Amino acid sequence: MFRPQIYVNLPVEDLDRSVRFFTALGFAFEPRFTNENATAMIIGEDSFVMLLVKPFFQTFTSRPLCGRDRTAAIIALSQPDRASVDAIVEQARAAGATVPGPPVDHGHMYQHAFEDPDGQLWEVFYMDASAFDAG
Repeated sequence: MFRPQIYVNLPVEDLDRSVRFFTALGFAFEPRFTNENATAMIIGEDSFVMLLVKPFFQTFTSRPLCGRDRTAAIIALSQPDRASVDAIVEQARAAGATVPGPPVDHGHMYQHAFEDPDGQLWEVFYMDASAFDAG
């Protein structure tokens, strides 16, 4: 049975800097999809983030890229528990990320966020799925 994969493409200014940053957060990269213009960051078995240097990214679209003063997307990344949310945000901060605000606790969901070196917004969250169970 076919299982689709997802590849989120993000423009980056400096590929080496981005690889160092996300390596510090514990991510690995697929060498088959890596060269001087791009790399595939492994998020999960079927999920990847393609980090593309801006000139290469621009070959896929005629539309202008968003600047740091705009948000085109928020990449949400689940974690197994609240402590893991806090840990990855602290790893990001230590690796040079900006943390735009304090964590938010909704009871059934706990969220925190960071901006990577290129200004992409990553929301890190834990969700208690049992809060949504019927009955």
